[in-house]
Amino acid sequence: MALLVLFSTFSFTFESHYCGDVLIDTAIFKQAKTCGMEMNQGSSLSGCDMAKEDCCNDKKIVIDGQDELKVSLEKLTFEQQVFVVGFFYSYFNLFEVEESKSTPFENYASPLIVRDIHILDEAFLI
Repeated sequence: MALLVLFSTFSFTFESHYCGDVLIDTAIFKQAKTCGMEMNQGSSLSGCDMAKEDCCNDKKIVIDGQDELKVSLEKLTFEQQVFVVGFFYSYFNLFEVEESKSTPFENYASPLIVRDIHILDEAFLI
């Protein structure tokens, strides 16, 4: 549940740099590396109106996360509320602590063995 909340509020940015139809670099959370063939926007020739078309393009995919997490229990139907209550009740009863059973002879010492009955009766376990 915590991972679901984490990933639903997390924003991702995938950026790709293409030179023509060839993928050069893909980056997540940062800017993709370029191939170095981009056209300079500010040309040194001020009188030249002819512009060359750039062969490189960048594609950026932004996945925005959820900004606000406000869960209202007023929107739940009665059946959903019954389910939530039943789920939490059964979940918390799974971890119920069992009482330890006490043995009544725990505080008494065992009797001393006077004779070894197995040897006297010649009854050996094989």
